[in-house]
Amino acid sequence: MTSSSEKIALVTGATAGIGTVTARALAQEGYHVVLLARNADKAAHTRHEIQPLAWPGRRVDVLLCDLSDLSQVRRAAEEFRQRYGHLDVLVNNAGLVLGDERQTSADGYELTLATNHLGPFLLTNLLLDRLQQSPAARIVNVASMAYQFAKPDFSTLEVAGGYSPMRAYANSKLYNIMFTQELARRLRQHGISNITTNSLHPGVVASSFGQSSNWFTKAFYKVAAPFMTSSEEGAQTSIYLATTPEVADTSGGYFVKKRPAAVKSSYNTPENARRLWELSEKLTGGSFL
Repeated sequence: MTSSSEKIALVTGATAGIGTVTARALAQEGYHVVLLARNADKAAHTRHEIQPLAWPGRRVDVLLCDLSDLSQVRRAAEEFRQRYGHLDVLVNNAGLVLGDERQTSADGYELTLATNHLGPFLLTNLLLDRLQQSPAARIVNVASMAYQFAKPDFSTLEVAGGYSPMRAYANSKLYNIMFTQELARRLRQHGISNITTNSLHPGVVASSFGQSSNWFTKAFYKVAAPFMTSSEEGAQTSIYLATTPEVADTSGGYFVKKRPAAVKSSYNTPENARRLWELSEKLTGGSFL
C-alpha cells in the first residue's frame, strides 16, 4: 500500500484527450496517478508518456476496467481498495457517443447510459470509503453543455420516446450533473465534510471523440472543428476543480471555464435527482449513502 501522506488520484478515460492531459497535470502536481482504462496497450503507452513527468518516487499505475461492465467496475474498485489505503482525487472523465444502432452493455443496459453514468456512479460509491480516508478528497465529474438536449425517462433512465445517440449522450451528461448535486447533498446529510464533488463542461474539444457516432455527429464535428478547443484547454477546468485551493470547500457545483454556471434544464429538480439516484442504485445492484 502507498504511504498515507502520498496524494493519490484516479482518472478514468485517461488514455486520450482531456483525460490524458488531466492525468499528466496531476502527476506534475505530485500525485501518484492511477489510470483507469479498458485498453491495456493504450494504458501502457499513456503510462510510459506520463511517468517521466512524475515527481521522484511517485508512480503512474494502471487499473484495467471497462466502465460499461458493472462486474468489471466492482472488480476494479476492489483491486483499488486492496492496493491503496486512500484516494484524494477521483476524476470521472470517461465517456462516449455511439452510432445510430442502439447497443447494450454486458448487463443489458443501453451502452451510453452504462458507460457514461452507471459505471461512474458505481465506481464512485464503491470508493467512498477510500475517499473518506483522505483529509480533503475531491470528486470531479466531466459532464457537458450537451445536457441541454436531454430528454430523459426517469422510470428507465433511457431516452424518452425512443433511442437517439445524441439524446442518449445528452441524457448521460445531465445525469452526471444531477449525480454530482445529489451526491453533494447526501454527503452533507451524512456529515461527510472531507469530500467535495463538482461537475463541469470542458468545451467542445477537438479530438477523436464522437467519430464512431452517426453521420450527423461526424458532420457536426467536422464543421465545428475550427471553433473547437484543444484537449489542453479542455482539461483546464477539470484540473482546476481537482487541485485549486479556492474551490476546496465548494460542492455540488457545475463549472464552465473555471466559473460556476447555472444548470438550465427543467428536468434538473431535487425530486428527479433523488429518482435518478434510487434507480441508479437499483440498476447497479447497490445501496449507497
